[in-house]
Amino acid sequence: METKDLTQDGTVDLRGQPVLASKTGKWKACAFLVGYEAFERMAFYGIASNLVNYLTTQLHEDTVSSVRNVNNWSGSVWLTPIFGAYIADSFLGRFWTFTFSSVIYVMGMVFLTMAVSVKTFKPTCNNGVCSKATRSQITFFYVSLYTIALGAGGTKPNISTFGADQFDDFNPTEKQMKVSFFNWWMFSSFLGALFATLGLVYIQENLGWGLGYGIPTVGLLFSLFIFYLGTPIYRHKVRKSRSPARDLIRVPVTAFRNRKLELPASPSELYEVELQSYSGYGAGAGKRHVQHTPIFRFLDKAAIKDGTNSSRPSCTVTQVEGTKLVLGMIIIWLATLVPSTIWAQINTLFVKQGTTLNRTLSHGFQIPAASLGSFVTLSMLISVPMYDRYFVPFMRQKTGNPRGITLLQRLGVGFVIQIIAIAIAYAVEVRRMHVIRTNHIVQPKEVVPMSILWLLPQYILLGIADVFNAIGLLEFFYDQSPEHMQSLGTTFFTSGIGVGNFLNSFLVTVVDKVTGENSGKSWIGNNLNDSHLDYYYGFLLVISTLNLGVFLWVSSMYIYKKEAVDEVKDGMETKGLDTSPLGLQV
Repeated sequence: METKDLTQDGTVDLRGQPVLASKTGKWKACAFLVGYEAFERMAFYGIASNLVNYLTTQLHEDTVSSVRNVNNWSGSVWLTPIFGAYIADSFLGRFWTFTFSSVIYVMGMVFLTMAVSVKTFKPTCNNGVCSKATRSQITFFYVSLYTIALGAGGTKPNISTFGADQFDDFNPTEKQMKVSFFNWWMFSSFLGALFATLGLVYIQENLGWGLGYGIPTVGLLFSLFIFYLGTPIYRHKVRKSRSPARDLIRVPVTAFRNRKLELPASPSELYEVELQSYSGYGAGAGKRHVQHTPIFRFLDKAAIKDGTNSSRPSCTVTQVEGTKLVLGMIIIWLATLVPSTIWAQINTLFVKQGTTLNRTLSHGFQIPAASLGSFVTLSMLISVPMYDRYFVPFMRQKTGNPRGITLLQRLGVGFVIQIIAIAIAYAVEVRRMHVIRTNHIVQPKEVVPMSILWLLPQYILLGIADVFNAIGLLEFFYDQSPEHMQSLGTTFFTSGIGVGNFLNSFLVTVVDKVTGENSGKSWIGNNLNDSHLDYYYGFLLVISTLNLGVFLWVSSMYIYKKEAVDEVKDGMETKGLDTSPLGLQV
């Protein structure tokens, strides 16, 4: 096997042997992966979108308790990937972490299906009226839910990054393929979510909860079977560090220890190991070290050469730059929390808003208020191919950037569309309040003579915005993570969604309490026909606009990761392909 036929990024097969570039990875490998994402999203949204209904109608929980329990579970699903990613990057690798976690996930789905279908595990129902669940039944139900959350912690951060690993960054053709990967990865996710919100919810309420949960369970098992059929052609990244996250502690500690030392005039005088240390295997194999950047200069002191104390060696420039990357991502992550809060309105206040409107379409058919959420997914499904096939090539001609626009520019466009969406939501709510006053509506269950279709633009725009935001964030955090922390890096994406949901609950609670004090009229009262939801949307519009200004400011100072690839040929070091992330500083 000639080394020129091997992948240039040093990937190996499951046995740790070098792999041929022509016979492994790329889209043919990813074809075995996307099915799992579709069925996993189907399972998650099939539970999350209707969980409140099950808790209130089947387990007889009160509204406040059921909402709190749904938020706690959803938050857990989005936050547990932090631990799964750490295990993958530090110990097991992405493939094996996903393998063990997927078993836990499927086990949770089996338990949940049993909890809603097996007579012993569910409340007794007669003529559609269910008795109160026993303590053991409630315990088994929640154990099932949190088993799923535990499994999601290991699958969610690793399956998408494992898919991205199938493309060689050092091969220009494959690197350009990866530009489309995250778009089509999210496309499969949207398909699963669409089927859940349109199909599974109906099946659960009309044909049985057991069938509604059993279908995605069988789908997950089938997708895992397909996934493992592709094992011979998968590429695996080699872990070169036992615990790559350790540098996040070591670098700032070393910088603080060297705080009294003077930085050298030239960055080239900072400590770095020999280039051969970054070698993969074989002659000509690519080696990746990160080039010095001028931001967060205080961390550079960790790489000052200290010849007086060999027991505490200096950090390398690559280690320091890896810490800088994580610090920069944290700053960007903070600027994405408000947009995640806007996204959380889709399944909360937008639905409540819709329940007050006229939902009759034709021939007496009434559309459920929650079903409008499917238009978010539909707009995504339409927008992703348009973005990938038309927008990117058009902008590529204008900018010369293989991605069309930079990653942060993509996020910025999405944030602007989100602001337009919440502005439209505010305007629609102002009109709804005007119709209420005109028709002297005061009771909470009175239908406002205004079509629910007025809400469609805000749903559609949020779907289009998510094509820029969700996919852009996933790609950004994968791309900008240090080389051996990319699973952990993608948890910035999932944790941002989780924190955004918790932040939304916090804002709603605080606003309701503050505006309802001293017998005042709460902006978000139980009777939306006698509240001021328009004021709350206006509040969200203001903080979103301010947040956009903060995002533009921090992104203007952000410097993208720039890796250098060096080759050693015939004993001479030569500069190879620059793998900076397809974009320039915004």
